[in-house]
Amino acid sequence: MSIYLRRSFYLFILFLSPFILSSCHSRKAAMRGQPGEVVNPSPDIASKYSEIMEVDKGSIQNGRLYAFIDQWMGTPYKFGGLDKDGIDCSGLTFLLEQQVYGITIPRMTSKQISVIKRKYEDELNEGDLVFFDFDGKQFSHVGVYLQNGYVVHASSRRGVIIVKLRDPSLYKYFSRAGSIENVPTSMN
Repeated sequence: MSIYLRRSFYLFILFLSPFILSSCHSRKAAMRGQPGEVVNPSPDIASKYSEIMEVDKGSIQNGRLYAFIDQWMGTPYKFGGLDKDGIDCSGLTFLLEQQVYGITIPRMTSKQISVIKRKYEDELNEGDLVFFDFDGKQFSHVGVYLQNGYVVHASSRRGVIIVKLRDPSLYKYFSRAGSIENVPTSMN
């Protein structure tokens, strides 16, 4: 191969590489609809999250919720964080409730506990808050209940993840759960 052809080939590869590599990158699901509106999930989202939570695809009905989770999944934990560079547990809960359900709750975990009506574990519904007592501190961590015993939360070690509420490493810290009800009008 001549030097000219070799250079042309390398330049072609150099300029083509970003397009090839970007086509392999997975896309995050787009949130459709408005906060508070339940929209059907895309087939990919329904398949992905039904597998994670061990439910039938038909059980994944809130496309807006699972698209939100898909956008944040794997985001690292950062105390006080509220963006894709890092988010904490109460920040994730704050944004999820606002962007998925159209409900504005307090930003801090210690205040989020005050806006729930307490429920027993077997009464939990999608969107309910679940609280944990880590490091001997009452209500120091929060997540959002999904279904089939699964919650989404911002783990300090693994970032935004979905886990079983009864996972032994998490459940031993489980403290309280409930539905959001007591949001002051100044918060809305």
